Amino acid sequence: MGSLLLLCLQTCSIGLWMLLVILVAWCASYFTSANSEVIRKIVHIGTGHVILIAWWLNIPSGVGVTASICACIVTLLSYKLPIIPGINSVGRKSLGTFFYAASIGILITYFWHLNEPQYAVLGVMVMTWGDGLAALVGQRFGKHKYKIIGKEKSWEGSLAMCFTSWIVASLILITAQGNLWQIWIISVVVALIATALESISLLGMDNLTVPLGTATIAFVLTKILV
Repeated sequence: MGSLLLLCLQTCSIGLWMLLVILVAWCASYFTSANSEVIRKIVHIGTGHVILIAWWLNIPSGVGVTASICACIVTLLSYKLPIIPGINSVGRKSLGTFFYAASIGILITYFWHLNEPQYAVLGVMVMTWGDGLAALVGQRFGKHKYKIIGKEKSWEGSLAMCFTSWIVASLILITAQGNLWQIWIISVVVALIATALESISLLGMDNLTVPLGTATIAFVLTKILV
């Protein structure tokens, strides 16, 4: 009975957080002058923190995967219905938000099974904060442009992606592994990989490639160097 009650509380915590994210995005859309990119980033950053809640509360993988599936359904519906206005109104054809939700489920499934949840958290949080801030910084301050495989990016946005990814990776790995010199090197590599993947991915695929790629490289390098 106790374990069932705990599972219910854990599931409710995830569900309440997702409802809060959707509510904040909806309110920002209807009651503020926030543009569609800001709305999308509210969903982007808010959704990513599901995995932090799952890690902190030691939530079973099934709960996290279920939340990921629900998020996938909501985001797909939002491309056709005004559930979260602005979610796909950023001037490009993209399934990025769907890929992002899917990546959370994939990472939880794999790394929870290995009892190494920190790598799933790292991959998602790098995408959550790195890509989220890169887009906002690039939109607001991106004066120096460059093109890669037909996509226009800004150096300001890419630097924000790299620096934020390094900070996020360092904090998570230090929390899990301790303050070792190898961690700082691994975090630099993770940040560079994250920035490269974000730059070259098309149609929102960076929301899949960045979390999976950074989680994998952090896992492999940690096993080799630490």
